[in-house]
Amino acid sequence: MTPTQTPAGDIDMSGIVEGEPLAIGSGFSARSFRHAAFGGLMDPLVMLDHFTMTEPTFGAHPHAGMSAVSILFEDSEGQFNNRDSLGNDIDLLPGDLYWLKAGRGAVHDEAPRPGSRTHALQVFVNLPSRLKQDAPEALHVAAGDMPSIRNGGARVRVVLGQSNDVTGASSPALPFTILDAHFRAGSRYTHTLPAGRAAVLVPIRGQAEVVVDGAVTKLETGHAIALRNRDEARPLTIRARAEAQLALLQGMPVQERFVQQGPFVMSTIEDVDAVSKAHAAGLLGRID
Repeated sequence: MTPTQTPAGDIDMSGIVEGEPLAIGSGFSARSFRHAAFGGLMDPLVMLDHFTMTEPTFGAHPHAGMSAVSILFEDSEGQFNNRDSLGNDIDLLPGDLYWLKAGRGAVHDEAPRPGSRTHALQVFVNLPSRLKQDAPEALHVAAGDMPSIRNGGARVRVVLGQSNDVTGASSPALPFTILDAHFRAGSRYTHTLPAGRAAVLVPIRGQAEVVVDGAVTKLETGHAIALRNRDEARPLTIRARAEAQLALLQGMPVQERFVQQGPFVMSTIEDVDAVSKAHAAGLLGRID
């Protein structure tokens, strides 16, 4: 996609991107979004999957050079077991967040408990080169610890970061904001997009309109759009004519070249080869 600009010229905007259908086995289905489809405006996100999982799918797997983020929605059912080589073994509940900053490398496994249904986003967030060799670190935020903002018929969960002077937990990596916004028919919510930040907006159910500097973009489930604010802080309004849910993910663009091979997001192919060999040698840890 080639980025376009709003009339004011201060915000770069991607075209509307349709997620690629992705199914693995009988227990995992998703709409998958990749950075290449957004004309560079998805940065710092590398990929995003809007998924439903009912069975173990991936098994234990490594990560390095990035953060793997799981954002569970409130309509999930049961528990989503999350384990990693840092020693964490947590049953995530509907509405929870888990952020694994893999840094120089960690092993991760997540799967629904028997009889559970997980509805969530899985997001890969790039790390700048100066942080790619950091020790791995993890953050679990329970749904009950996330503040909510109510504005008429809109309810916005501040899963991470800040919106309209309401502050939730902080990312263990670079500053990052995640909003899970729910709309009744005819409601709206305005979020301030800070200067220098980028945002990806993904409808989770229903349809929504995104308004920036008077320009209106209509989005529906299965699609996404990316924005980058190059100038002063600007209001970004989301509105819905019928009931809808939309996720907003906002971060500081890394603006560095990277190489992604599966779960590794490194600065060079040589770095990818090195971390692959480290994992093969058992140096990224293990899950007992």
